[in-house]
Amino acid sequence: MKKLTLAALLLLGGISSTFAQAKKEYTVQESSVAATLKYLSSDELEGRLAGSPGLEKAAAYLEDILKKNGVKPYFKTYKDTLTNFDKPTYNVVGYIEGTDPVLKKEFVVFGAHYDHIGLAEDPTGGDNVYNGANDDASGTTTVAELVQYFAKNKSKRSILFCFFSAEEAGLLGSRSLAAKLKAKNFNMYAMLNFEMVGVPMKRDILAYVTGWHMSNMGDKINEYSGKKLVGYLDVEMKYQIFRRIDHYSFYKLFNKPAQTNCTFDFENFDYYHKVEDDFEHMNIAAMTHFIQEVIPVADKMVNAPAGDIVMKK
Repeated sequence: MKKLTLAALLLLGGISSTFAQAKKEYTVQESSVAATLKYLSSDELEGRLAGSPGLEKAAAYLEDILKKNGVKPYFKTYKDTLTNFDKPTYNVVGYIEGTDPVLKKEFVVFGAHYDHIGLAEDPTGGDNVYNGANDDASGTTTVAELVQYFAKNKSKRSILFCFFSAEEAGLLGSRSLAAKLKAKNFNMYAMLNFEMVGVPMKRDILAYVTGWHMSNMGDKINEYSGKKLVGYLDVEMKYQIFRRIDHYSFYKLFNKPAQTNCTFDFENFDYYHKVEDDFEHMNIAAMTHFIQEVIPVADKMVNAPAGDIVMKK
């Protein structure tokens, strides 16, 4: 009986070790990052204006990513119609149920907005498409890569993947969704958003975390990473960035840690809301490295003990 128990323990240990090793060896592919980013920022989508045919195509593309990876729709379908916009437009929302009988009742939300500002009037016949590669096809691509990872790696907590529409119209997509979730008594543990991560900063941190002093999320990201991965930038306060990104909709309603990782520091990218925000100006290698660093952090976030990430008093 003792030998059988020992053998079982050894087998279990071997399985656990193999599982941990498989997670450690997960590699984000540049080709995958490039393919998603290139399509979302292509002229075919005509700048992804909320309510436009171009954004509908982008929504279908993101739905397909969720479907191919076996991620379930959170509502009846992946399309979550906005309640506060004057044209039909959708958030694209999917979820993976957690495996822990207690922690699965909590959700980690990963989000990014997939809309942009559409077409410019250009009588000269030049480039008139605001492709929004950095803003925010890059963040959307990051969430798409998280979808692919968590489809293969189970998590203790449940995960909600959100691609928001109408961010450029005033965070309307995230506001609409957050209100619906609040009405359903959605149990949010934390929300991590991604905004403009297609170009690296020339700093000693990979990204900055908005609302650094609101919670211990930034410190926990560094702890989970095992190094100083993220930090605080004064530019956030200067431009009141915390209130201008989709995480704010969740922070306001849930009063839980809800913040954004961003690499746009107003010094490293000249094409914010310009037609030159194209795929060709993105640094795919740096962006892939960013996502590669984010994945183990996200994995530890969804598997952390209860109360690990909390608001600061």
